Amino acid sequence: MENKVDRNNMLKEFYIPTYIFVPESPVEHVSQIPSCPVIVFINTKSGGQLGRNLIVTHRKLLNHAQVFDLLDEAPDKVLHKLYSNLERLKHNGDTLASEIHRRLRLIVAGGDGTAGWLLGVISDLKLVHPPPVATVPLGTGNNLPYSFGWGKRNPGTDRGSVISFLQLVREAREMNIDSWHIVMRMQSPKGSPCDPIAPPDLPHSLHAFRRVPKTDPQDMEYSYTYRGGFWNYFSMGMDAQVSYAFHSERKLHPEKFKNQMSNQKTYLKLACTQGWFCASLFHPMSRNIACLAKVKIMKKCGKWETLEIPQSIRSIVCLNLPSFSGGLNPWGTPSKRKQRKRDLVMPPLVDDGLLEIVGFKDAWHGLVLLSPKGHGTRLAQAHRVRFEFLRGATDHAYMRMDGEPWKQPLPTDDGKVVVEISHAGQVKMLATKDCIAKGIHESCQGISTVHPESSSSDDTDDDDFEEERRNFGAALSFRYTGDVNKQ
Repeated sequence: MENKVDRNNMLKEFYIPTYIFVPESPVEHVSQIPSCPVIVFINTKSGGQLGRNLIVTHRKLLNHAQVFDLLDEAPDKVLHKLYSNLERLKHNGDTLASEIHRRLRLIVAGGDGTAGWLLGVISDLKLVHPPPVATVPLGTGNNLPYSFGWGKRNPGTDRGSVISFLQLVREAREMNIDSWHIVMRMQSPKGSPCDPIAPPDLPHSLHAFRRVPKTDPQDMEYSYTYRGGFWNYFSMGMDAQVSYAFHSERKLHPEKFKNQMSNQKTYLKLACTQGWFCASLFHPMSRNIACLAKVKIMKKCGKWETLEIPQSIRSIVCLNLPSFSGGLNPWGTPSKRKQRKRDLVMPPLVDDGLLEIVGFKDAWHGLVLLSPKGHGTRLAQAHRVRFEFLRGATDHAYMRMDGEPWKQPLPTDDGKVVVEISHAGQVKMLATKDCIAKGIHESCQGISTVHPESSSSDDTDDDDFEEERRNFGAALSFRYTGDVNKQ
């Protein structure tokens, strides 16, 4: 009986009353101000049955109103309504609302793509005090949770496991990580067979953007623009092709994807059938990165330079965190000689305004990462990257952001596809004692870094994507003027 009382008292530390979420609800007086108020977002499609079990347990332990199923309620709508109500209550002198606003932490349960969806929403809301985020590993790769110490195995969904996780959230420290904005513009002549990406095929973190044309709308070119963001990686090539095959198979036969172990076995099988292990035999040279696109980088400030890609590279990864493909680190630890030779900043940090760009030849090359000093082909570090796809190389390319792949149409005529990645501020993550990600404050070495707040002003004047980069496109910016002012 005593343990039950202690447990109930402990759960009060996370409790948020209903009136905080629902303006028309009566004010509820609580016995204590929660030390760690949480809102929980769960993708119930993730992890087979685990997502559905997890939401049931959370709703039994916490207030039903503070636990959301992402299939029913999008995070931008939830947070817009919440922050509007919090500001109204604070304005009316509600002490509990003020403390919840100050102490709030978010939990997101799903794959890396689900976590990226929520991080994009938080970034776009432009909150004065954005809440930090803890991630529950419900996906297949789980690179985001693993990087910050939350593990990569799917969690338990019973009462004890959820309570243990909540205690870790309360004890976790805040950590800033870089946000990376991506803009993709497709231009093609009228009558071109290159169609835009259908909305159902877009990853959660990529959004269609309507841009007012600066030229005559009767121009001979059609232009489609997409924008979004990532926090772990953007990749292109054979690794994204295998991931796309996996996601396509899962859409067709969801009943076959019930647990993490069987998912990983299916993934390995598809890697074989897609020719990733025998890329030199099954993979046409026209799909090699150097034949597909011209890659440009901006290392520090001001000048674009062409990045030379070896002809053997079939997959390229722009990496922000030290985890890829389920916990592997493609960058590794270069020797000091290689650092000097290639002008590398070490160690790579998650808040230094730089991406690590790595190439792979095939899956055998990727297996090198399993050895203690294994790594991919280190190509560069940069705070802006640009892919200009070459005309007529192929009619499509495979791309992936934070675990979510898509098949990108490419024009075979005089059209053009450009993808540009740039730094876009930071978000706050929650990290446990097992966190492997390193930030500027965790590093004991003196490092010359590109500070995120100054990077945009240092870029070139020739900026084709200034308008698109204002937001990720995940949510409307939040402003309180007695109600939500949508813009």
